[in-house]
Amino acid sequence: MKLKELLSGIRVLEATADMEQTITSVVYDSRKAAPGCLFAAVSGFASDGNRFIPMAVERGAAAVVTAHRPEHPVPYVLVESDRLALAQISCNYFGNPAESMQLIGVTGTNGKTSVTLLLKQVLEMTRGAKVGLVGTMANYIGDEEIPTARTTPESYELQSLFARMRDAGCQYAVMEVSSHAIALERIGGVHFQVAAFTNLTEDHLDFHKTMENYCDTKAQLFARCDRAVANLDDPWFGRITAGASCPILTTSAAAEAGLWAKEISFRADGVSFTAVHGCEEQPVSVPIPGRFTVYNALTALGIAMELGVPLHDAAQALAQVQGVRGRVEVVPTPGKPYTVLLDYAHTPDGLEKVLRSARDFCKGRLIVVFGCGGDRDPIKRPIMGKLGVALSDFAVITSDNPRTEVPGDIIRDILKGIDPDAKNYEVIEDRRKAIRYALDIGQKDDIIVLAGKGHETYQEIGGVKYHLDEREEVAAYLTETRK
Repeated sequence: MKLKELLSGIRVLEATADMEQTITSVVYDSRKAAPGCLFAAVSGFASDGNRFIPMAVERGAAAVVTAHRPEHPVPYVLVESDRLALAQISCNYFGNPAESMQLIGVTGTNGKTSVTLLLKQVLEMTRGAKVGLVGTMANYIGDEEIPTARTTPESYELQSLFARMRDAGCQYAVMEVSSHAIALERIGGVHFQVAAFTNLTEDHLDFHKTMENYCDTKAQLFARCDRAVANLDDPWFGRITAGASCPILTTSAAAEAGLWAKEISFRADGVSFTAVHGCEEQPVSVPIPGRFTVYNALTALGIAMELGVPLHDAAQALAQVQGVRGRVEVVPTPGKPYTVLLDYAHTPDGLEKVLRSARDFCKGRLIVVFGCGGDRDPIKRPIMGKLGVALSDFAVITSDNPRTEVPGDIIRDILKGIDPDAKNYEVIEDRRKAIRYALDIGQKDDIIVLAGKGHETYQEIGGVKYHLDEREEVAAYLTETRK
């Protein structure tokens, strides 16, 4: 592809590179540079891609795209934003694959994974369609699962994935859209048919600094879509939809809205409610427990409706969906009189929601095992400590993914939020021992929530990932105690 074709739609400030030359590939990692490639020098947090321009040229790069005029004599293209340029170049390089599919983006602090996986199943059942998914747990092209390292891939990888979906015949692409993806232009050049907002609670403030910045970043998604679905019950609803340039279908589980739930019933094996849309009412049953399942189901229903799926059909499909791995997942405990739930709750809002939801159907004690991640927003640690102890009958405070931080330091931050007079908790730094302790004290009708890991099958300590699948830990404990 010619350089001028790759730069289509991009404002070029100046250029010394030959626009008619043929570019063989696009890279933003100088180690992957090869003869004839275009190197995008992206300014990052840990390193600046401009430092690696000489290496890319040495490896054969034909031209460089940068937001900073190179210090070395190389063929270059100067642009306003290197990240946005990389995104638009990637769109052009892969032939704008998203334009050949119905693209749906879901943003919010919690619920994105559940909503996207529910919606994928609804579209497959009601439309008989092949659906692609970009998400936290994994990416999917129909039934093919592709491992992922982050919620939203870098723009080049995202466009490559969209191209694979297009070539495989996907009619829809459903994706989680993180605030980082918006701020860092990973979705640059992409337009959504439908965008949805789940909720907004404290998270990623190490990156965004304030909740207002966090909200305003996510709000940008609603300026690049045709239609939107948004949770009216969330306190940030007004701010996040203020700049929306499209019609919005509101959802609510507390009041009348464009699509709302009434007659809500909670069970240990799921939820049921009546969905109301204008004069239409449809019974809805979802085999996933938890109050937030009502909100996730409403969002999935709303998106499906905006895509032309009748409410009746979407509701029938929801009754047949499979539970979402690591989201209020029931872990088998044969021979034990208690229930173990696995959930990814790793934010204050996520922890509060899963505990309040479990309380709705808990007949015994509510026991929670939780910690906080390292190298992440430390402000939320005491908040989670306060919530975890206050909302449970007993809490076991442990490690999550300490990453490069000292686990004990993270736990001390958690303890700062706990009432000094509270006695209903224990600190066990080793997560495996913490899980076993909770299982040891479990009694009849208790619910034990293992919070924070969810679908993850590892624990990152000292920058190294060690295998840790909490399903396996529970199974191993059951085997040991049967002997």
